Amino acid sequence: MKKVRMNNKIKVALALVLLLGLGWLFNYVSKPAQGMPILLYHMVNDGKSSYAITPTEFEEQMKYLKEEGYTTISLLEYVKARKGKLNLPEKPLVISFDDGYLDNYTVALPIMKKYDFKGTVFVVGNDIGKKGYLNYEDIRNLQKHDFEIASHTANHLPLSKLSFEEKKHEIEISKLFLDWKTDKTVFFMAYPNGSYDQECLDILKQTNYLGACTTDSGLNTFTTDLYELKRISIPKPMFGLTEFKLRFWRANAYARLNELFN
Repeated sequence: MKKVRMNNKIKVALALVLLLGLGWLFNYVSKPAQGMPILLYHMVNDGKSSYAITPTEFEEQMKYLKEEGYTTISLLEYVKARKGKLNLPEKPLVISFDDGYLDNYTVALPIMKKYDFKGTVFVVGNDIGKKGYLNYEDIRNLQKHDFEIASHTANHLPLSKLSFEEKKHEIEISKLFLDWKTDKTVFFMAYPNGSYDQECLDILKQTNYLGACTTDSGLNTFTTDLYELKRISIPKPMFGLTEFKLRFWRANAYARLNELFN
């Protein structure tokens, strides 16, 4: 009986240590981390797609960001700041859109302008001009509104599954056409479906891209690899603005854990 009582005491002690440890960890990851968030949107419309956020929800999120004191910047401004050529605002933020949907221009832009926000749109080269997607005139108009245009490859294929030459084609052609047919040079890319490998990084550097965005959650500091920038994915919310705030919290937690273990 004595042995059983000792075992129970040990179990209680271990449980208390575990609870205290979890409490400490939760408190640690909840504190603000160093780094800049990059939001990842797709569509802004009333559709049923899990990638579509309604205009009402989108505006609610933009209003929240404005009230929280965020100032939007471009990825190019982020790179300039890393090189000491620009001072970032106190709370910088990049708002990005993947795939190049038409509603990024017709719906998202007017809402963002109300809050003095700008964005970055990653365009799939061979989808330009298709129904529901931006055409080149739309893209140039976005640039006139201080939106940054970037590449999402030529055909939105998972790059890590392609041969070296196929990767090179997907990465190079999209930049070539965007540089040729729009008003500003393209310097950034987003990996379709977050799929990439070391060959992709090598090709990007050889093709004069300055950086690329992943789908990995977290924040970005001046030491983050420019070709593996992290983003916070914002799909259709099930729990309104609360879910939006929780996604920020999760990205902050990942950043804090990265600080702890690296």
